[in-house]
Amino acid sequence: MSTLSEQQEQQLKAQVFDRLLEHLDNRKDAQNIDLMILAGFCRNCLSKWYQQAAADIDINIDSNQAREKIYGMPYSEWKDKYQLEATEAQLAALKKASNPHN
Repeated sequence: MSTLSEQQEQQLKAQVFDRLLEHLDNRKDAQNIDLMILAGFCRNCLSKWYQQAAADIDINIDSNQAREKIYGMPYSEWKDKYQLEATEAQLAALKKASNPHN
């Protein structure tokens, strides 16, 4: 692999991030709790990371703005349209995933 410039590396990362957001947008059936169980992060985590990255370079983005970037719409709207009530099985799996030694 050829050596990438810092600008090229940043462009690639931005494209991958945009692709991840597009993929999540196309998979609204993948509930946040399922993502947390399987991967240890969800859309809310991404929004917090986005907000922190902005703060790291002195850009003020509040949590609602960050969530809207990740969800592609206001978070409350996404929850109303797509978020399902967590099942007992999901809650148990999340608890086990959060505490793997229990």
